[in-house]
Amino acid sequence: MQQSIRLSLSLAGTTALALASLPFGLRPATAQEAQTTQGRAVDLGVMSISLKDAIQPNFGFQGALQGAGTPNQAGIGGFLPLVTGDNSVFFLDAQANVNFADYNNYSSIINTTVAGTTISTSSRLGYRFLNSDRSWMFGVNAGYDSRPMATGAADTGVNVRNSSTVFYQQVAAGLEAVSNTWNFNAYALIPVGTNEYRLNSNYFGGSLDTYGLDVGYAITPDFKASVGYYYQQGDLGAGDSSGVLGRVSYNISNGLIAGVNLSYDQAFETRFSADLKYRFGSNGYGAPSKKKVWQTPVMQALTETVKHRDVRVHDKCILFDRARQLC
Repeated sequence: MQQSIRLSLSLAGTTALALASLPFGLRPATAQEAQTTQGRAVDLGVMSISLKDAIQPNFGFQGALQGAGTPNQAGIGGFLPLVTGDNSVFFLDAQANVNFADYNNYSSIINTTVAGTTISTSSRLGYRFLNSDRSWMFGVNAGYDSRPMATGAADTGVNVRNSSTVFYQQVAAGLEAVSNTWNFNAYALIPVGTNEYRLNSNYFGGSLDTYGLDVGYAITPDFKASVGYYYQQGDLGAGDSSGVLGRVSYNISNGLIAGVNLSYDQAFETRFSADLKYRFGSNGYGAPSKKKVWQTPVMQALTETVKHRDVRVHDKCILFDRARQLC
């Protein structure tokens, strides 16, 4: 028995020495070894990027169709790196949007249609950093959003009088984590100041607290999908509900991204919206070989626009009285 064991060990040792003596190119490689080698090559490319050279200010435009408590809008925005380190960036991300009237007399806030033209603003200060091998980007951000809102007729068929323009504000915070395959985004939108107004003779309108988490997957580097859960509350309890949000986006060309969104909650029910964004100067980094590495989802996430920054509004009936046609 011992002789058999010694013989087996001797054969194993001889085989190992023979394999080790083969030239590297002739030695069989396992799938795991091949994958590891490829991964190291990618890592070397990513590690060679200087963030101080690569991260530059970018600016452009964005637009979106009305959604669950959000308006039709279009405007300009930009990303400004304030302090760039070897593996991190401290930044300002700001936007200003012109808000347009609801389309086809279909209220974005439930009953009262949004009318007229107002200008909303959104700003975020944030910090993003890469882990040691640059396979993940992590970030934190916080800021302030404002939304003046002009109101018009109701889409319920009820005649309203004394339509008003009101002003909403909120503070916001978010956490991000992005790899080349997965991304996670947690956010909180919290109204401040006056958050409940009388919009007209029949309806009150209130801004909503919203807390959510999105989980995304990169089907390809340019084609991404996500699904999220959110909880909203406000408008004297009329807007309180949980919801789900799905999104698909596609990078049409460098910096030009189109997306579609589908949400459902008990307050707004099913809502569909679409958006378009373009940022100049957000994807260039010298030679084509370096540019290809820079365009990986992790590296691009360092200068992406912060998500979820609209002030969301819901309105409710003041008093139900058919005789007086209040609601």
